[in-house]
Amino acid sequence: MRAIRIHAFGGLERLTLEDVPVPRPGAGEVLVKVAAAGVNPADTYIRSGAYAVKPRLPFTPGFDAGGEVESVGPGVYESKPGRRVYVAFTLGGTYAEYVVAKGFQVHPLPEGLSFEQGAGIGVPYAAAYRALFGRARARYGETVLIHGASGGVGLAAVQLARAAGLTVIATAGSEKGRRLVLEQGAHHALDHASPDSMTELRTFLKGDGVDIIIEMLANENLDRDLQALAFKGRVVVVGNRGRIEIDPRMTMTGETSILGMSLWNLSPEGLAAVHAALAPGLADGSLHPVVGRTLPLSEAARAHEAVLEPGAHGKILLIP
Repeated sequence: MRAIRIHAFGGLERLTLEDVPVPRPGAGEVLVKVAAAGVNPADTYIRSGAYAVKPRLPFTPGFDAGGEVESVGPGVYESKPGRRVYVAFTLGGTYAEYVVAKGFQVHPLPEGLSFEQGAGIGVPYAAAYRALFGRARARYGETVLIHGASGGVGLAAVQLARAAGLTVIATAGSEKGRRLVLEQGAHHALDHASPDSMTELRTFLKGDGVDIIIEMLANENLDRDLQALAFKGRVVVVGNRGRIEIDPRMTMTGETSILGMSLWNLSPEGLAAVHAALAPGLADGSLHPVVGRTLPLSEAARAHEAVLEPGAHGKILLIP
C-alpha cells in the first residue's frame, strides 16, 4: 500500500510517499481501508519534533480517517468487514491506504455523512466537545466566543455550542469565513483582525462579557480574552504557537479562569465517552463536518502548509 512515512523529525521534506506492507490487525484491532484522512495542526507539530508527543521513527502521521472496515482481529465484535466507519485519534497512521486502529478508536459513520466528512470528526469534534463541556462546563443559556471558528475545531465548536443552547459568537479572518460560521449556526460573526472587534462584541452583548472563550491562538489573543470575560468566565486554550504577556490581575476581580486542554490527557474510556456523546448529533445531522479542501496523498506537504495558513474554511483532507 502507499503511505506517507517520516524517518526523521523536521521540515516538509520529511514527508515521503512510500510503498509499505498492508498492516494486519491484532487482538482487539480493526483494519480500515482509508477513503479520506484528516489533517490537523498537531500533525505538523509532531512532524517537526517540537511537540510533546514523539512517535517512534519511522512512522506514518495522521489520527483521523473515514473509510470501511477491511478486516478485524480476534476479540472484535462491534465492527464487521464492509461497515462504514470513522477512525478517531489513533496513535498515528491514517495518511495511508489502510490503517490499523484499536476497537475503541473505530466508530460507526452515519449514512448521512460521507467518508470525507468522517475524516473530519475525530480530533476536531472531540477537541471541541472536551473544550466546551469537559473543561469549560458549558451550560444552556451561556454565551461563548469561539476564536478562529472557520477551521475544523472551530466549526465543530459552533455546531456543538448551538445544539446545546448557547449564544454563539464566532470570529474569522475573512468575509467568506464569517459567512461560513453564520451558516453553521453562529448568532454573530466578528473579524478577529479588526481593532474594533472587542468593541463590537460588547455592543452585541449590550455591555456584558462572555461566559466562555474557546481560544485557538492564545499567543495572539489571550490578553484581550481576559478583558472580554464575564464574572467567573472561562478561557479554554485549545491552540497556541508561542508566548504572550498577560496581567494576572485581570483574573482576580472577575474570578475568571484560564484552562488548558489536550486530548492526549484523555483515557481510552474518556475518548469513548466523548464519541458516544457525539453520536446522536452525527446521526440527526446537527453535527456535520465541513470539508474545506481535499488533496491527494502525494501532496501531504502542501496539506501541512495549508492547515497552518490563516483563513481556514473547513477541514483539510488527504485522499489516498
